[in-house]
Amino acid sequence: MFLFRKRPEMPSSADALPGRPTPLPTAETHYVNGNPLKGPYPPGTETIVLGLGCFWGAERRFWQMPQGVFVTAVGYAGGLTPNPTYEEVCSGQTGHNEVVLVAFDPAVLPLDALLRTFFESHNPTQGMRQGNDVGTQYRSGIYTTGPAQEATARAVRTAYAEALQARGYPDVTTEIRPLEQFYFAEGYHQQYLAKNPSGYCGLGGTGVSCPVGTGVAA
Repeated sequence: MFLFRKRPEMPSSADALPGRPTPLPTAETHYVNGNPLKGPYPPGTETIVLGLGCFWGAERRFWQMPQGVFVTAVGYAGGLTPNPTYEEVCSGQTGHNEVVLVAFDPAVLPLDALLRTFFESHNPTQGMRQGNDVGTQYRSGIYTTGPAQEATARAVRTAYAEALQARGYPDVTTEIRPLEQFYFAEGYHQQYLAKNPSGYCGLGGTGVSCPVGTGVAA
């Protein structure tokens, strides 16, 4: 999104920035639909955290889904530094990914369908980058909130990896791991492209369809 000095390798715990003990101020409600970013969420709602490059464009992909998404929020996950700032994440010294929290109703939007949008919206074979955006914060990642989610994510990743390999793409680099902590990003990042319609969005998919919905999900 902006030009910062980036490190393409994950920092060690000894090298990571110390962060801070208190959360950063952020928005209370979603700029587009007015729902509370931090809940409470309706009964039956699940949350999952997804990294697929610049979180401005990534978040828009999910709030624009036609049904099943209650709220989205951008933030940081997968790293070491508590309550990091955007500038700290961009330095490469926190280990965090730019991510989107998606609160969704699995009875309306099954997880495998949500993950189809995730995989088709970026190139999950590029390691620590998405297109021209280079750095640890742009890696592909799925951070799950339960074992059933993790099983489904791994099944969908395997299916999409096979589809990509058949088209000549290298191995998928998407990391899948339980969510340890989601840190809400600063308020101005929330629903950024709704507030700034001409803002930057670096997302680009591969054009390869993700074969989900026919026995792929666990």
